[in-house]
Amino acid sequence: MITTDAGVLLFGGRRPPRPLAGLPTRAVAGPDDIDAALDACKRLIVVGGDADLAAVLTRLLRADRLDIEVGHATNWRTARRARRGSARRVPLIRDDTGQALVRAAEWRGENGAALVGEAVVDDTQLFYGEVVGVRIEPTYDMPGLRASVIGRGRRGWVPGRAAQLGTTGAVVVRDGVAGPRIVPRSTFYRHTQGWLMVK
Repeated sequence: MITTDAGVLLFGGRRPPRPLAGLPTRAVAGPDDIDAALDACKRLIVVGGDADLAAVLTRLLRADRLDIEVGHATNWRTARRARRGSARRVPLIRDDTGQALVRAAEWRGENGAALVGEAVVDDTQLFYGEVVGVRIEPTYDMPGLRASVIGRGRRGWVPGRAAQLGTTGAVVVRDGVAGPRIVPRSTFYRHTQGWLMVK
């Protein structure tokens, strides 16, 4: 049951910026702390980095609570906007493990080696063979994401709904955090419902 308009989630021992003074706050040590806030307010303001915001969106996705507005506060100005701004629905990009993506993901080869395999964005081949890596970014408009080969000879950004990789082995880096395992395939795609971004 919703009991307040907005609440603040604090990550990494951060303190709330001054524009968020007076709002209920919760220090987040794990997913349970995020889940406990889902029924407490209709707007969550995340004080933390991109990976922290992605963790909140992942919990909203898994709880089917994409009706909650989400703001991201990294300084005084963004905190003010997160508290007073209006929300609009934007594409939510997730991967095949159910994790949301906020800023960017990369597919990289194992231990700094080349990335070997094939990647496509919708029906467009992004690469076949060996490349340094691939970068995937969500977009605020349809079709939802764009991808590009990293390094020399890259073809530029290719927009689409989904980016898929088949490989001899890749590290998936999501919002700056490398995944724990080498994977043979990975997919990022637009979820059927977007998230309510406060701007």
